[in-house]
Amino acid sequence: MSLQAIKFDRETISLSILDQLLLPYATEYITINTIADAHDVIKKMQVRGAPAIAIVGTLSILVELNIFLGDKFNGQSFYDLKDFNNFKSQLIQRLEYLVTSRPTAVNLSNAVNEVIEIIKSTSASTIDELYPQILKFGCDLIDDDYTNNVKLGENGKDWILEHLAKENFEGDFSVLTICNTGSLATSGYGTALGVVRSLWKHAEQFNTTINEDEPATKKIKTTTAKFSRVYPLETRPYNQGARLTAYELVYEKIPSTLVTDSMVTYLISSLNKDPSKPPIKACVVGADRIVKNGDTANKIGTYQLALICKPFGIKFLVVAPKTTIDLKTQHGDDIVVEQRPANELQNVSGGVIDLTTNEVVRNEKGYAVSGKVGVAAPGIEVWNPSFDITPHDLIDGIVTEDGVVTKVNGEFDLEALFK
Repeated sequence: MSLQAIKFDRETISLSILDQLLLPYATEYITINTIADAHDVIKKMQVRGAPAIAIVGTLSILVELNIFLGDKFNGQSFYDLKDFNNFKSQLIQRLEYLVTSRPTAVNLSNAVNEVIEIIKSTSASTIDELYPQILKFGCDLIDDDYTNNVKLGENGKDWILEHLAKENFEGDFSVLTICNTGSLATSGYGTALGVVRSLWKHAEQFNTTINEDEPATKKIKTTTAKFSRVYPLETRPYNQGARLTAYELVYEKIPSTLVTDSMVTYLISSLNKDPSKPPIKACVVGADRIVKNGDTANKIGTYQLALICKPFGIKFLVVAPKTTIDLKTQHGDDIVVEQRPANELQNVSGGVIDLTTNEVVRNEKGYAVSGKVGVAAPGIEVWNPSFDITPHDLIDGIVTEDGVVTKVNGEFDLEALFK
């Protein structure tokens, strides 16, 4: 098992990505040598998650340029290597093509636009001079993403615990999440799943037995609320929750129970009726684009999840770095929602199961055998949007690396984050 979605060697400038279509039964990495390679794996969702695809897209620029610097790309026809201005124009065209791989995710377009700005404003006169500038940007992007993810996790955890303290809530509680927003969707730790990780770390401290003979200064201070379980949604039709989030939670031994997307309402009401079961007190989700008024594009199913949480009084938090915020777009109606191929809804892929042992079949080399089966009636029309738009009025807070933004008079002021 591996939670390293992106492998990047800064010395050799080599890049590979974990093929997430094969998870959770097989761990295989795909080498990325060009921008076209990155476009392909992003489009196919072999790598996914808004922060991760921004990183992979940016790093693909570096590996492609590194090939030129090493004189390994003789015979290529799409770049004019003799005229630097022509080269820059052609590189920008390739970057614009890269963004078309996942148009809804703003992190990719934001990162690409910053690289384009470097290309346009550079004083460099050769590829050799331009390359270090893009290299620094790419390395900073990886480092900042991980650092910010840890901050996201802590900020979200603190907000939830503080809110529960204000409610005078005592005891164990649970949270909901959808899709995959963990290490597999980022450079590490995760966004919404990072909040779950931070809550679990707090819970482990909470559970530590205190020796009453120890001095008071050594005793662990805790709040009266303690996270005890997360319920990840299966997340149809690509099953990121069942395949990826569950994979991460099992790997890190975080208490979790998988449910289908259609079980949430009954799950919440059932827990509320049983005092012995920790109630759901918060829902944490990621984002592919947050526009100026706080409307949020995220994995299909997020909107209905927010609608369900509202009448139950469950706090609904969007967790994303500031790079996901799009201040140029005023409201959610202006977000372009990506439509995915019909076969992604008509078919399901997974490991082939031995019906006698209920375990995955493995070949002579020990690798899991995967397969695809149809689940829809032939001839049925399919509508398969990859995302939906959650209106800001259903969102209680937007967790960023700089803190949690809440509404004042029913409105978010996201511009304040950038002042």
